[in-house]
Amino acid sequence: MSIKIKSPKDSFTIMNELVLPNDTNTLNNLMGGRLLHWMDIAAAISAQKHCNRIVVTASVDNVSFQQPIKLGDVITIEAKVTRAFNTSVEVRLDVWAENIPSGSRAKSNEAYYTFVAVDQSGRTIPVPELKPETEAEKELFAGALRRRQLRLILGGKMKPNDAKELKALFFPEE
Repeated sequence: MSIKIKSPKDSFTIMNELVLPNDTNTLNNLMGGRLLHWMDIAAAISAQKHCNRIVVTASVDNVSFQQPIKLGDVITIEAKVTRAFNTSVEVRLDVWAENIPSGSRAKSNEAYYTFVAVDQSGRTIPVPELKPETEAEKELFAGALRRRQLRLILGGKMKPNDAKELKALFFPEE
């Protein structure tokens, strides 16, 4: 069986959430854990759309909070697969916070999640190839290999000396 080649737009997912009192801390700001939960759901949907399979979260890259998200804000999470590897995919997320009464909208977060496709028994299975189309998608695709190597090094699954693409950023002559 051949695996279909897919475009990043095939996995594009938009998820909206309204920040309610139960989602906030005592300062009426969205709790980080709640946002990470919503981001995981949006990223998983995106990964499943690409893989047409069950996926499990393998890693979450650094998530930094650029500004607080307030009670009553509407959160928009945009997710899209940036690269497919053998059995895993990298998903980029952008999070926007919108205050509807004031009309203000600001980017609040971005992150990369990695998912592994599995069968019904939990064994890893191959995923479709990804073919980027736009210049932005091609840049994200190219950077994904370096981000993957960094994740593997930090996770103790790769030795720094084996990360050729990542090393090339710091030591271009080698």
